[in-house]
Amino acid sequence: MKKITKAVFPVAGMGSRFLPATKASPKEMMAVVDKPLIQYAVEEAVAAGITDMVFITGRNKRAIEDHFDKAYELEAELEMRNKIELLRIVREVIPSHVNCIYIRQSAPLGLGHAVLCAKPVIQDEPFAVILADDLIDGKTAIVKQMVDVFNRQRCSILGVQNVPRDQTGQYGIVSTTPLVTDLEEVNGIVEKPDPKDAPSTLAVVGRYVLTARIFHHLENVRAGAGGEIQLTDGLAALMQEERMLAYRFEGTRYDCGSKLGYLQASVALGLQHPEVKAEFEAYLKALKLEM
Repeated sequence: MKKITKAVFPVAGMGSRFLPATKASPKEMMAVVDKPLIQYAVEEAVAAGITDMVFITGRNKRAIEDHFDKAYELEAELEMRNKIELLRIVREVIPSHVNCIYIRQSAPLGLGHAVLCAKPVIQDEPFAVILADDLIDGKTAIVKQMVDVFNRQRCSILGVQNVPRDQTGQYGIVSTTPLVTDLEEVNGIVEKPDPKDAPSTLAVVGRYVLTARIFHHLENVRAGAGGEIQLTDGLAALMQEERMLAYRFEGTRYDCGSKLGYLQASVALGLQHPEVKAEFEAYLKALKLEM
C-alpha cells in the first residue's frame, strides 16, 4: 500500500454557529491567537509528512486560497520596511515543497460528499481527512500519530475520544473491541445516536486516515435528510469488507465549531504563545482575583 502524501480538508461549510463573524469570512479563517484554524490543520498534516493539501471549498471561501498563496505586495512592503521576522512568518505560512489543490463542492451535500469530491486527486491512494473545526493540540501531531498507526496496521484509522453520554447526539459513535493500549477494532458506527441508544461514548472527532476504497462506498450510499451523503454511512459500509481501527490519540481537542471550544482553545494556546504567555497568564490571574 502506498505512502500517505495527501490530506483532504472539507472547508465548504457555512459556519452558521459563528454568525455574523462568518457572514463574509470563512469560519476556518477565524484566528486562534495569531493563526487561522485552517493553518493549524495544515501544519498538522505537514508534520505527518503530507505534501498535497486538498481543500474542498464552497462559496465565500476565497480567503483560504489567498491565505496559502504568495502575497507579493505584502512581502515587498515588509522587505522594504526591514520587517524581517514578519516577512519570515508570511513566507512560512506554507512550506515550499507543499502543494495546495482546491476543488469546489457544488452544493452542501454533506461531509461524505465533500470527501468524495477529492476522488479525482486521491485516486487509489490512502489519505487523511482533517476537520479544521477540531483543533487538537498534541506533543506529536495527531495525524502523524495516526499515520504511524496506519503504517503498522495498513487499514483505515479513526481518531476517537470519549465524550459525555449526553453529547453522543453530536458525533459519530463507534462500538469497539480493545486490542492494545489506545487502539481498538471497530465493530459498528452510528451517526449522532440518542444518548440512550448510543453503543458507547467513543466519538469520532475530526481525524481520519482512510483507504481509497471509501470512495466506492460513498458513491453507493443512500443520501439522507437534506440530500446529504454522510461519511459515517460510507465508513459503516467500508467496515463490512475491510478492517477498521479506532485510535485514542494523545492530545487535547478543542471543538472550535462551538463558541465555548473556540474560547477554550484561544486561552490554552495563548498561554503557550512565547510572545504573550507571561503577560496573558498574569492577566488571567488578576481577572480571577477580581471575580
